[in-house]
Amino acid sequence: MISADPVELIEQARGGSRTALARLLTFVESGGPRQLATASLAYRERAPYVVGITGPPGAGKSTLTDQLISVVLERASFDGADTFDQVSVLCVDPTSPFTGGAILGDRIRMQDHATNPHVFIRSMATRGHLGGLSLAVPDAVRVLGAANFRVVLVETVGVGQIEVEIASAADTTIVVVNPGWGDAMQANKAGLLEVADIFVINKADRAGVKETRRDLDQMLDLGGEHEWRPPILETVATDKTGVAELWNAVERHRTYLESGQLEDRRRARMSVELDKVLSATLRSRIGTLAHGDAYEAQINSLLAGTTDPYNAAEELLRDA
Repeated sequence: MISADPVELIEQARGGSRTALARLLTFVESGGPRQLATASLAYRERAPYVVGITGPPGAGKSTLTDQLISVVLERASFDGADTFDQVSVLCVDPTSPFTGGAILGDRIRMQDHATNPHVFIRSMATRGHLGGLSLAVPDAVRVLGAANFRVVLVETVGVGQIEVEIASAADTTIVVVNPGWGDAMQANKAGLLEVADIFVINKADRAGVKETRRDLDQMLDLGGEHEWRPPILETVATDKTGVAELWNAVERHRTYLESGQLEDRRRARMSVELDKVLSATLRSRIGTLAHGDAYEAQINSLLAGTTDPYNAAEELLRDA
């Protein structure tokens, strides 16, 4: 029988139990004491290398991710730094209004690898995590690290604020677009130029590749000089064209980061995550304060004109 104790589950997941790993990720998504216990254990383990994959719907991200899995497994090592024989994928999906779970199933999206014992694929949607998906995903990544996955691919379904936010929390962020997809100004508005470490023009067998490359190059030029300029690659994911070259670019970016930037990037990311946890925790406590006799008394005082909202808030916080 599978345990409900996060300590035991992490040991089982580290030993290869996919059932234990799936339960830990459910804890992370669902929130509550088990989520906190799971995160507390997972954050003490080595963090995996995270590759974020984002872009507009229909860009072919799932197909590209599916092909990347094969390349990663074929390499057997990551730039000489790690050896591994498994890879994990988190697919950040929209939340079902009926179940609260991910609408798109992992096995539907990446059928070629769904039964591969060296691959673990999980579709995620927030159900009860204190900080929503923007914190549930980093927690899930750390759980996968605790289960000895050295590489985690995080694919988002679109380019909304939450998707860009999640992808930008990766060590290497890949932005996937199609030929003729809008213009570079639209990409800039979506926040893609700010988070991209690598651009991919997928479906490059279609017309409009040169124009899309030109637009992206122009926007990168406007962004000024940077030590790392995001390369613009072309792929046709359906027949694997350019996929190996894409992973080569990921390896080059990792090598660049390991010259000193990786620790700084992760420090900045930890700062953002801690700020989010603080904000979410305070919001939760505020929700508790906004009920009960003390709160109603302050409302009455406000109505009577004997206090103001600022002093009322101070009184509530002082008595909390």
